[in-house]
Amino acid sequence: MVSNGWLYLIIAGFLEIAWAVGLKYTEGFSKMKPTVFTVITMILSFVFLSKAVDKLPVGTAYAIWTGIGAVGTAVLGMVLFKEPVTAARMVFMLLIISGIAGLKLTS
Repeated sequence: MVSNGWLYLIIAGFLEIAWAVGLKYTEGFSKMKPTVFTVITMILSFVFLSKAVDKLPVGTAYAIWTGIGAVGTAVLGMVLFKEPVTAARMVFMLLIISGIAGLKLTS
């Protein structure tokens, strides 16, 4: 079973993906609905990250939060915005995922 700290961290990571992708839709914060969505998901992401670091080491939590956000945002960039899908990008995303798994296993 996943502890509360890890659950908070996973939620924070998915919210980070949401706000990072949301930035694209704000068009420089000129569109109201995407801007409101992006700001709310940013705040919620930080709230859940703060809850996670109450229970987990801050270095581990922060690294995993950014890793989830980086990989998730890169994948959605490829799917939603037709960003290039290259072997190198896939390898480096796998390295990030390996780092996330390693940090989880060692904390």
